[in-house]
Amino acid sequence: MSDFTWDPDTYLDVMAKEIPDYRRLQTELAAAVAEADPRTLLDLGVGSGVTAHRVLESLPEAHIHGIDESEEMLAGARKVLDHHRSTLSLGRLEDSLPDGPFDLVMSTLAVHHLGGEGKADLFSRIARVLVAGGRFVLADLIVPADPADVVTPIDGVIDVPSSLADQLEWLNAAGFSTRVTWQHRDLAVVAADTVD
Repeated sequence: MSDFTWDPDTYLDVMAKEIPDYRRLQTELAAAVAEADPRTLLDLGVGSGVTAHRVLESLPEAHIHGIDESEEMLAGARKVLDHHRSTLSLGRLEDSLPDGPFDLVMSTLAVHHLGGEGKADLFSRIARVLVAGGRFVLADLIVPADPADVVTPIDGVIDVPSSLADQLEWLNAAGFSTRVTWQHRDLAVVAADTVD
């Protein structure tokens, strides 16, 4: 992923063009986050900050720590997010996560850049930075059961989505109780709560 860059100024246009249900994915993620009413959030792959901003609109008491591996995207996020309610730092999904603890961890369209082992490892590390009873909300590309449901272009190099069943298995193995809150074609939102 390190040789791939996003432009925060064109990010929304690219997402809307390549992922027809992008705005619905954001809406469903925001609903799954708001349901948990968190105060401290970690956003893995904060990108342009647009999704984090949308989430914070419904959580006036919340503070979000966003990480991204792109300096350009973090610069874009700094323009969108209130600096009093956000902390942004450079980091990759493969790196150690901020210590937390966090009430909620979320990720939108970033985890699919990891292979299966990387996803399973990340899910275990997420469980360790959550408070007891904390939630992880995953909103991402999946490999759908029906190949006809693939609508998002992927390259198979930096885009390596996994099946929803595999990801639920890895989440359960990491100690989460999972619930699919929304799924359409090759997109899904999963609410994964730590088991007390």
